[in-house]
Amino acid sequence: MLELVVPSDINEGWDEIKGEFIYEELNKPKTIMLEHSLVSLSKWESLWKKRYFPVENHTIDEIVSYIQCMTITKNVEPEVYDRLIHHQDLINRITEYINDPMTATTFGKNQNDNSTRTENISSELIYFWMFDNGIPMECEKWHLNRLLTLIRVCNVKRGSGKKMSQSEIMRQYKSINEANRAKFRSKG
Repeated sequence: MLELVVPSDINEGWDEIKGEFIYEELNKPKTIMLEHSLVSLSKWESLWKKRYFPVENHTIDEIVSYIQCMTITKNVEPEVYDRLIHHQDLINRITEYINDPMTATTFGKNQNDNSTRTENISSELIYFWMFDNGIPMECEKWHLNRLLTLIRVCNVKRGSGKKMSQSEIMRQYKSINEANRAKFRSKG
């Protein structure tokens, strides 16, 4: 979780009578809490109807929207986000937070499991990976990089680090369907 204090706007003016600059605080600083998680990713993808990854292709509106989806603080006025995007130090902190691995786990060269690469995945695929690995739903609120690392660890430990071919997938589905038909005594 990332806590940010978005500073107030200061209106600068000139007092003709006193011959000095005057500064007026237009609004109060606002503290917001952000969480880069599968929940925020899912919210963003449902709004924009496209995958979040790769990040490099996003407009400023999409980036602000993702920050809004990450926000767990209640009742944040839209003008807070307008102020936030004008503070490069806050944007840098958000970027560092999103990119932080949030884990001590590392992978060796022999464990190049690319099933959790972020170029071609959507939130639904990550949910599938969670369910497939028996990861509980409460982990959807973990930092996304930590969750992806856990999924990768599960794949490596289960020996499923290699991508299945289309025929292997079809055989697996056929086997599951046959087992379900037998279990539920159905024909279809």
